[in-house]
Amino acid sequence: MNFIVYLSDYIIPFLFFYIIGYSLLTKTSTYDEFIKGAEDGFKVVFDILPTLIGLMIAIGILRSSGALDLLSGTLKPITDFLHFPSELLPITLVKMFSSSAATSLLLDIFKEYGPDSYLGRLVSIILSSTETIFYTLAVYFMAAGVSKTRYTLAGALVSTLAGTIASVLITQLVF
Repeated sequence: MNFIVYLSDYIIPFLFFYIIGYSLLTKTSTYDEFIKGAEDGFKVVFDILPTLIGLMIAIGILRSSGALDLLSGTLKPITDFLHFPSELLPITLVKMFSSSAATSLLLDIFKEYGPDSYLGRLVSIILSSTETIFYTLAVYFMAAGVSKTRYTLAGALVSTLAGTIASVLITQLVF
C-alpha cells in the first residue's frame, strides 16, 4: 500500500517532466500542441453541447416531477422480491443517463440514511461499478461519428445489471 501512495505522489511531476523532455528531444513546440489540443477539445464540447443540455433537462424534469419516486413505489414489490432496496431504484436508473444527477441523488441517500448505513454503502458500490450508458453512447459516439453501434447498448445494459447484482451481493456479504 505504501508503494501506491509513493507512486501517486510522484506520477504527476514525472509526467510533467516526461512531456517537457520529450518535446525538447523531438524539438516540438509543447505550447502550440497544447493550444491545438485545447482547440480540438473545444470543438468537441461545442458539438456535444445540445446533447448534454437535453440530457440534463430530461433528468431534471424526471427528478422534480416525482416520476422517479412514483416508479420506485410502484416497483417496490418486485424490488423487495429481488432483495434490492426500492429506495435505490431511482439512482440506479438515473446513473445510466447522468453521473452528476446520480451524485445528487446519492447525497440525498446519504442525508437520509447516512453514508455508513447499508443503503449508503450499497449505493456507493453501485455507482462505482456502473457507467453512464446513454450519456456515453450519445456523447462519445456522436463526437466520433459512429452511427452503427451494433451490440454496444445491449452489452452496456448487461454489464450495468451485472455490476448492480454484484454490488448487492458484495454489500450483503461484507457489510
